[in-house]
Amino acid sequence: MPEDTEASREPVVTPVRVVIGLCLVAPFVAMLWVGSYAKTDPTFIGIPFFYWYQMAWVLISTLLTVTAYKLWQRDQRGRAAAAPSTPKGGESR
Repeated sequence: MPEDTEASREPVVTPVRVVIGLCLVAPFVAMLWVGSYAKTDPTFIGIPFFYWYQMAWVLISTLLTVTAYKLWQRDQRGRAAAAPSTPKGGESR
């Protein structure tokens, strides 16, 4: 039986993963809270707030998704480096 017990594993919920979750949830919360942006003023170059706010979130969502992806990659590399190496055949008994 391998020495891989629950006590030796890294925690599943880490601060980095919480930040990743927040990056991915923020756009949904911002868009589902319609009362916060259901107005026409202030306008930006003649475009009512309702429209430019949503378009701004397209760009913000892209940046947050890229950030979450980069953090996820860094987290996975760190976990792979910290994980003990598996047997050559990948067998576990």
